[in-house]
Amino acid sequence: MITKEREARFREIRDKVEAEQRLSLDDGIFLYDPEVSLGAVGELANLVRERKNGNVGYFNINTHLNPTNVCVYRCRFCAFRSDLRDPKGYAMNDEQILQRGQEATENGCTEMHIVGGLHHQKPYEWYRHLIELLHTHYPQIHLKGWTAVEINWFEFQTKKSVRWVLEDLREAGLGSMPGGGAEIFHPEVRDQLCEHKANTHAWLDIHRTAHQIGLRTNCTMLYGHVEKAYHRIDHLIRLRDLQDETGGFQVFIPLAFHPENTKLSEIKKPSGIMDLRTMAISRLMLDNVQHIKAYWIMLGVETAQTALAYGADDIDGTVRHELIYHDAGATTPQCLSVDDIRNLISEAGREPVERDTIYRQVHRDPNDYTKWTTGESVEQIAITTS
Repeated sequence: MITKEREARFREIRDKVEAEQRLSLDDGIFLYDPEVSLGAVGELANLVRERKNGNVGYFNINTHLNPTNVCVYRCRFCAFRSDLRDPKGYAMNDEQILQRGQEATENGCTEMHIVGGLHHQKPYEWYRHLIELLHTHYPQIHLKGWTAVEINWFEFQTKKSVRWVLEDLREAGLGSMPGGGAEIFHPEVRDQLCEHKANTHAWLDIHRTAHQIGLRTNCTMLYGHVEKAYHRIDHLIRLRDLQDETGGFQVFIPLAFHPENTKLSEIKKPSGIMDLRTMAISRLMLDNVQHIKAYWIMLGVETAQTALAYGADDIDGTVRHELIYHDAGATTPQCLSVDDIRNLISEAGREPVERDTIYRQVHRDPNDYTKWTTGESVEQIAITTS
């Protein structure tokens, strides 16, 4: 496409965005053309970001819990999983789980992000018990747990419906679901990455069911491996279609692939340019998802900070004990302090606001940082900072 044609095509897309009209598959693919100015795409994404979320940069104080790395699946992109007899294989006991809950409480965490392997010798009841144990002892901590892949495994284990499994976990104390396991939906790519685990239909149906029973969920996309621009945009449109139907996704997180120690280690990790372009395009395509998160663990601190000008309005949180992406070669810190995160957001020209998992503002006791309450929806804050 010659320069004048490209400029005219971009103007069409810009006019759509300014008029709050939905972008098409072809629009999204066009924006991935490296000849299209990244700065121009970022500027458009920032327009949408500020229209939806004002000048705020959100964060939370959270910790990760990966109860086991033993897994029946052997996904090509995963460096975390282990075989049962592998020296690095582990499964945490009740005492270790409770220690993590106590540590989270002492550090003022509002959220515990719980995902792990599908351990073939651990019954569904072990996974449920873990949620119930934490919820009983530390009821104030929001438990965001089990991806759709794990829920699909629990469905297989129990021979019960997805709805039954989700309602049972909610009764045990589950507060919401993360968005992992989505990877790339298109079968051309998914079959290469993880042919045996929960397929696209199952992933979408599990999140649909969660939304129907009132569980909010996150959604993700793993990019920068064997997929092409078409597959990424197709993925975003499938998420957008489900959000049209249910409205249950609260945040989208584009996840940059880390190849080290995986079966795709020959692939070069995505560049910062690709990270920022994908962030911006995600903001433009997902017009019905309120928040876009720049997950600093995967992107790196500097790219995540920059992403706050490329469509992202959230930088995640303190993230204690993250293992999955560090096993795959992430060189980011294991944990950032609250001051670190607030400074990152402020340096980017945004107003830092602490939120809980379901995007309500968190109010801290000035005399005891470990004591907190939740307030109004952060969307009210965004309106006042626009």
